[in-house]
Amino acid sequence: MEWNSTSFNETLFNDPELCTLDTCPLSLAYVRYIPSLWGNAFFLSLFALILAIQFGLGLYYKTWTYMIAMCCGLTGEVLGYAGRMQMHYNPFPEEPFLLYLVSLTIAPAFLAAAVYLCLSRIVIVYGKKISYFRPKTYTYLFIAGDVIALLLQAAGGGITSSSSGSMGQDGINIMLAGVSWQVFSLGVFIGLCIDFALRVRRASPSDFNPQYDSLRASLQFKSFLVCLFMATLTIFVRSVFRCAELSGGFQGALANDQVTFMILEGAMISIAALALTVSHPGLVWKGEWRKLALSMKGEEENLLGHERNKSISGSDSSFVEMNFRSSERDFA
Repeated sequence: MEWNSTSFNETLFNDPELCTLDTCPLSLAYVRYIPSLWGNAFFLSLFALILAIQFGLGLYYKTWTYMIAMCCGLTGEVLGYAGRMQMHYNPFPEEPFLLYLVSLTIAPAFLAAAVYLCLSRIVIVYGKKISYFRPKTYTYLFIAGDVIALLLQAAGGGITSSSSGSMGQDGINIMLAGVSWQVFSLGVFIGLCIDFALRVRRASPSDFNPQYDSLRASLQFKSFLVCLFMATLTIFVRSVFRCAELSGGFQGALANDQVTFMILEGAMISIAALALTVSHPGLVWKGEWRKLALSMKGEEENLLGHERNKSISGSDSSFVEMNFRSSERDFA
């Protein structure tokens, strides 16, 4: 669309919020291109469809934590592309830009959380003896890292949306710190997954959990591992891209390259969401997903109970020994 230079004036220059595509040049917009209507509509529709499927599968198979993580992430994706569709008609107002920026920055952290939930169960299926850490440690470690990333990104998004000038840039920097932390967490996660895979290859037959021999041998489970790897890799690639994009600022080349965005943001997260849906744990693990969660919870409760009993037993022993020595003195 051509810009009508005769309708542009000093008032619009000082307040680009009043601009439209007919009255202002794209150099005053938050992005230097007109976001594709059909491209963003495609991603919005795809994520909305996956969201509905994830919600239905989560209710049916009762995979509550996985469902919550996926639905939060997919809702963020839908909102982000809704903001980009609004920007197609007018890229100058701040609200749709912030809706796109904050939603699409935060959403993949929830998808990463869904990936993290799977590793502890995979460790049990193969055998706890093989792993360097206890199964639940993986979940606690990486969910904690994900919460830190989310808090930083949410705080940065909040500051960016409510401030301007240097304060707005501070918010973007905090968001960048959150995404950078997410890249670091994913990198550590990938490293520990590779370590566990190597341990599995070196493990003896007696180290494997015999209860899940049939599950490990099934094509569905092997496909699940491949899909999980694809999701992790694509989320990692997207997070690296978002770090580079935010580092360059909104005037930078990456922030204003629509094709790169569609590939390294839209396509990467689409692949991750599809992989995490095709290999939904309810479809692959059936009722074992919840049983494993309950067994891990039961193990922790038993461990705590054992420690309490040990502590009480130790106290009782000390009490008996003290009374015995007192009796010895009285007898003497």
